[in-house]
Amino acid sequence: MVRAPLTPEQIAAGRRLGGVLRESRADRTVADVADRAGISPETLRKIESGRLLTPSFATVVALARSLEVPVEKLADVVVGSPVQTG
Repeated sequence: MVRAPLTPEQIAAGRRLGGVLRESRADRTVADVADRAGISPETLRKIESGRLLTPSFATVVALARSLEVPVEKLADVVVGSPVQTG
């Protein structure tokens, strides 16, 4: 089965998610956040850089917990809602 190409909206959503994760990580290392989330550092690098645009829901939830960010904030980023800081 061949996977359909991502739409421009899906690509933009993946890039927004990566940016918010990178920003939320702040001064924590990729290795530390990835370890706490139970994923490889390379997977986190790919998500943050936009090379992995559609991470699994479980991965997003694990990252939200690792970064202490409400998963709802990440969901809002993916659907294009304004991000509330604080």
